[in-house]
Order: sequence, then structure tokens, then C-alpha cells
Amino acid sequence: MFNIFLKSLRDILSPTVLGFIIKVALSSFIVMIALFWLFWDRFNLFIAQLASFMPFVGDYEWFQNGVGIIATPFIAYGIILASISLLTSIFSPKLLIKLAKVNYGIEGSDNSKISEIIKVNLKATLKFFGLTIILLPTLFIPVIGQIIMLYLWAVLLKEPTVYDVVSLFKIKPKSNNRIWITSLIAASFNYIPILNIYSALFAQILFMHSILTQNTNK
Repeated sequence: MFNIFLKSLRDILSPTVLGFIIKVALSSFIVMIALFWLFWDRFNLFIAQLASFMPFVGDYEWFQNGVGIIATPFIAYGIILASISLLTSIFSPKLLIKLAKVNYGIEGSDNSKISEIIKVNLKATLKFFGLTIILLPTLFIPVIGQIIMLYLWAVLLKEPTVYDVVSLFKIKPKSNNRIWITSLIAASFNYIPILNIYSALFAQILFMHSILTQNTNK
């Protein structure tokens, strides 16, 4: 797994990948930040209203205030990551096919469909927000809250990454554990400014290397 990680790091530092990140991920990040800057008060109020429906603790003002301080930025960050993930899924096939050709001599084929890409990403996003609402109180627990955040970000990446890569190379992963490890490693990028815009593409590249290495022994 370490060699796969090193291969993926080498790829994301290549001029081709850097150009993709600047055009797709960075532009999406800037647009979403601008939207939240304009509508932050409304968004913050909406999240506080959602928090008021939480059983047992939703009626407490301290909980609603805590949501505004901790959960609202986290959910907004999740929306930004979801938008980057969607655009990455749409525009990354040619890039992944090129990387597979260079590294493994494999000719991939873009069999992805826009409608299916949107469906898979939307499903992952809804799952992310559903779990966020359910696990909201745990985000306030030191250390444990950070682990749960990492898990939620991995949920956001997992299914879109599998669809994006499998649709190109028609190779199914041999282990579900590898998918989770890939998603968790890529999700950890979200803790690091600048590198966070790499998380969706890094998940794809890491997963591509993972399944192609197993099938080519390279």
C-alpha cells in the first residue's frame, strides 16, 4: 500500500494533474467560497433551525449556538468538497486514462454517464449529510469528533471514487477494506489547507493504482 501511496503522490505533483486541479478543483472552491460569503447568515440560520429538531438536545440554546460555531462550518465545508468531487468525477476520465496508460500500459475507456455520475455523487452527498445530522452531537467530543469527521469525509468520497475508476477500467476491487483505506487516506487531505482541493482526485488516483497494481503486478 505504501508503494501505491508513493505512486499517487508522484502523479498529483505532475504538471498534468496540477493543471487539472487549477482548472477544476480550485475554480470550484473559489466559486463556493464566494457563494457562502454572500449567503452565510441565511445558511447559518438554516443549520441552526435543523439543529432545533435534534431529539433530546435540540431545544437547548447552548446546543444551537454550538452548532453555529462547529457544525455549520463543517457542513459548509462538506458542500464545497461535494461540489469539487462532482466536477472531478465529470472531468477526470481523460486524465485517469492517461495516467493508467503511462503507468501500466492499460487502455481505459470512458464508459461513465453524466446522469450516473450526478446520481452517485448526490447519493454520497445525501448520505454524508444524513450521517452528519445523526452524528452531530459527537462532533463536539475532543479527538472522537475528529475521527468521525474523517469517517464522514471518507463516506463522501467512497462511492463516487469507485464508480469513476471502475467505469473506466472495468476492474472490480477485490477488497472492500482497500476502498475504505483509500477513502480515509484521501479524506485526510481535507485537514490540510490547499491540499484539501486534491482529496477527490487523489482518491481516484490512489484507488486506480490500488486496483491496477493488483491486476498487473506492477
